[in-house]
Amino acid sequence: MDILQRAKNIMVTPKTEWPVIAEEQADLTLIFKGYVLPLALVPAAAHLIGLGVIGKGMMSSFSWGIAVALIQLLLAFVGIYLSAWAIALLGPRFASREDIGRAIQLVAYSCTPAWVAGILFIVPALAALGFLGGIYGFYLMYLGLPHMMNTPQEKALKYLAVSILVVIVINWTISMVLTSIAFSVFGINATTAMSGA
Repeated sequence: MDILQRAKNIMVTPKTEWPVIAEEQADLTLIFKGYVLPLALVPAAAHLIGLGVIGKGMMSSFSWGIAVALIQLLLAFVGIYLSAWAIALLGPRFASREDIGRAIQLVAYSCTPAWVAGILFIVPALAALGFLGGIYGFYLMYLGLPHMMNTPQEKALKYLAVSILVVIVINWTISMVLTSIAFSVFGINATTAMSGA
């Protein structure tokens, strides 16, 4: 898999890229090691630089930057797997297939614009714009449902709505747990991080 070509195609020409992906085997090792890891490193590194170096002393600290970078990286892997698992389980309710491999492809490739936009986290003031990539990712998921989960077009919007809710809840929960663990490991709290200590 050419990661740069896939990332470009899924963001620029998703209507023609999803059918290509649907023809591929759901090789989870390749997806996670060859696609998720390199792209998830973009926002993780950007958080480290933005919070731990550029923002240090103003609104953040180096330990805060490391913690958030690790949280982002772990969230990519755990969040994709659990979100895909839930989406696959929901499949039959929307006349769709229950296939964890296809659901992982759907979620992982739909995350592409969020990871690419994650570069904006280097500049803390632009961080909010990075979330626009996530919104576009949900549109990509909508386009991918018929191809990856065999979702009938009339059920795709409802399936997407429920999937978005599931993805948000799962990622928020994982983020809270990982934040608690990371801050405990690094011996920091929000007050310490914000003070630049």
